Amino acid sequence: MSTDKVSVHGGWASRWVFILAATGSAVGLGSIWKFPYMVGVYGGGAFVLVFLACIALIGVPVMLAETLIGRRARQSPANALKVLALEAGHSTRWSWGAFAGMITALLILSFYSVVGGWSLDYIIDMGRGDFQGVASDQVGAYFGKVIADPWRLTLWHTVFMLLSAVVIAKGVVAGLERSLRIMMPLLFILMVILLGYSLTTGHFMEGVHFMFDFDASKLLDGLLPAMGHAFFSLSVGVGSIMIYGAYMPKNSSISGTIVGVALLDTFVSLLAGLALFPIVFAAGLNPSEGPGLMFVTLPFAFGNVAFGQLMGVIFFVLVAVAAWSSAISLLEPMVAYLIERTKVRRGWVTFWLAFICWFVGLGTVFSFNIWEQAKFFVIDAGVLHLYQWGAVGGLNFFGVIDFFTSRIMLPLGGFCFVVFAGWVMGREAVRDELSMRSPVLFALTFFLMRYVAPFGILVVFAAQLWK
Repeated sequence: MSTDKVSVHGGWASRWVFILAATGSAVGLGSIWKFPYMVGVYGGGAFVLVFLACIALIGVPVMLAETLIGRRARQSPANALKVLALEAGHSTRWSWGAFAGMITALLILSFYSVVGGWSLDYIIDMGRGDFQGVASDQVGAYFGKVIADPWRLTLWHTVFMLLSAVVIAKGVVAGLERSLRIMMPLLFILMVILLGYSLTTGHFMEGVHFMFDFDASKLLDGLLPAMGHAFFSLSVGVGSIMIYGAYMPKNSSISGTIVGVALLDTFVSLLAGLALFPIVFAAGLNPSEGPGLMFVTLPFAFGNVAFGQLMGVIFFVLVAVAAWSSAISLLEPMVAYLIERTKVRRGWVTFWLAFICWFVGLGTVFSFNIWEQAKFFVIDAGVLHLYQWGAVGGLNFFGVIDFFTSRIMLPLGGFCFVVFAGWVMGREAVRDELSMRSPVLFALTFFLMRYVAPFGILVVFAAQLWK
């Protein structure tokens, strides 16, 4: 049986380590600020209900597909699809989809590292008391000052990338497993501390109502956002879960494990909202601030509540840990692939890939200062210009990378993986790898993998492009 294979890179010690790794990959910046914000904007409990349904119907099948592909082949994503395609008598060109996914992961890491660096900066700023007693416009101006300084952003971008690279360079057991055993429990401890503090603010129930009051009129409004966020929240489509699946023990249940990861990721997202919104309400602020919630609204909130300085430090440490665990999962697929292809030592492969990501990330750093006037895909008088300096519309460098990865490559990657598992590998290979005892449950899972998830991804893809 194919599951008897062992990855050349090593393997997780247990099923629980895989759960920690996959959850660490899924729980990132979006889980801590974007999900709670979306819950409030799109109808509270109505959005949560739709989100959970989308997790079950789209997110979990794609995650199952990635994990079973990885474990069956025990190789990096591109090589896994190549080997399994040959095994099933299909074209090896399927590996191109996985290779594109790994490139996407590196592009995401390039700007993810910059934003992760902001959280490291804010740990220091919060610890010094820079936000104590300041007005909201002062916090906004402070953030503007931070992103306007290219040297400052480059420093923290470099630090964050080095932290991620060090973990990857040490390997699966000494690096990934050991760090995740520390990072993920720490993340949950910090989250619980913040939640405990929120209970003392006197606004906890206000936060509960904000997140869970059911507004049926917003059910349809939140459908497409819920589908999109369900897909992206589980970190599928780039091969991260696939390479983690390659390290998964052969005797572990894939289906039970993936359901556990999905539930844990959703739980963390809900917990983040319950922990943060009471603090925001306590400071008399509007919680529907969108992207500004993390670096403007919350610093102001922490600066104007009791014990806010300490809680603010804890919060940004939490953000940094979540970003760190996601970052290492973005780097690992390509590292594993190049080791398999070149036989070069892991340390050197990690160094050069991290350097490339760091270098591309400078484009994101400069998007907010030196290259602020550089605009791409500008429509002027009905004519599309690929590049214009000083244009009113268009996207900056960061906007281009974000649009290309999140709206195009991630859905296409997820579509490729779930179609490959459902249609190329074949029913028996999937049945063998999943090892489900219930024929009915397997039939339902396979149906979701073959039909429902691909259709849902195409809907999300179309919706993202038309935004």
